[in-house]
Amino acid sequence: MMDQTKNTSNVNLPLQGAGRRRIIISGGGTGGHIFPAVSIANALKKLDPSTEILFVGANGRMEMEKVPAAGYKIIGLNIQGIQRGSIIKNLMFPFKLISSVRAALKIIKDFKPDAAVGVGGYASGPLLYAASLKGIPTLIQEQNSYAGVTNKWLGKKAKKICVAFDGMDKFFPADRIIKTGNPVRKESVSIAGKQMQALELYSLSAHKKTVVVLGGSLGARTLNHSIQAGLQKFIDADVQVIWQTGKYYYKSIIEQLGENFHPNIQVREFLNRMDLVYAAADVIISRAGAGTIAELCEVKKPVILVPSPNVAEDHQTKNALALVQENAAIFVADRDAEAKLVDKTLELLKDKEKQKILCNNIGKLAMPNADEVIAKEVIQITINN
Repeated sequence: MMDQTKNTSNVNLPLQGAGRRRIIISGGGTGGHIFPAVSIANALKKLDPSTEILFVGANGRMEMEKVPAAGYKIIGLNIQGIQRGSIIKNLMFPFKLISSVRAALKIIKDFKPDAAVGVGGYASGPLLYAASLKGIPTLIQEQNSYAGVTNKWLGKKAKKICVAFDGMDKFFPADRIIKTGNPVRKESVSIAGKQMQALELYSLSAHKKTVVVLGGSLGARTLNHSIQAGLQKFIDADVQVIWQTGKYYYKSIIEQLGENFHPNIQVREFLNRMDLVYAAADVIISRAGAGTIAELCEVKKPVILVPSPNVAEDHQTKNALALVQENAAIFVADRDAEAKLVDKTLELLKDKEKQKILCNNIGKLAMPNADEVIAKEVIQITINN
């Protein structure tokens, strides 16, 4: 019951003078976990520059590169998740889990943290479990509307669980839930007054409608197939498209279409300036990762969500439906996308009243400054412990 939660963002905390705080932040595996982790670390340092922060990740995962690039030290655990379709690899899982818990206990002994934060990803489980064994207060940042098995288990002993969606008392003790939202990249959602700059960057017209397709850095096969199947419909309607294909699909799509397929269709492997991409959009088509949804709530544009079915506990579908029930987004199932997505998009582009409703409702769900709110909760549990 989210009305029982509280938010300490306005609480005056004794940030300095109480001894240097030492915080471990664990997790990663995807950008959706790494970015919030780094944002929380940055917010902790902003609130109290003397804070010492250590990251714990999984060896071989992207956090082992991204976190040092952000200026923080990281130690890797030899941990993996359950591998779908690989019995041999899964036989090693219990041994890797035990060794990771032992390694986490040593890290805690050496670093002596005042609190441990888990953001999701393979390393969160062993690290937060080890912290709880040693009486170190823990905080979980659950980004999705449907909690995974590990976080549900860890939540039983966590001091606080920071969430982004309502109804999370289905998974966690209600008295420890704080609705904080998910941290967003502030430079990506700062779109005011940038539309003309955005259209100029992509050589697009201000007199035509623009659709943005976001499949993530690696790409989304269903989105790519759906857009490719409906390209002629966009061209016939004189609609412009900024199409992010992702790393895995860009080359083959360009080989099929050619380098300059049509002036209305801008095909890109990756989009570096998300603020300009969002600014250009009249309608956005996207997967439904928690971090992306947090950004979409901030930019307040009409959104069509096509959740990936290939994620744990199908959490993207649940994320999307949480917006749909607030009339804040349109839902298209992955299995229906190739047949329906482009038609739904063109229909929405013609319906100005529906666009207005979607923009208004998705904007109501935005929770800015989540990184600072979460950081203050981390500090609070070190004070109360």
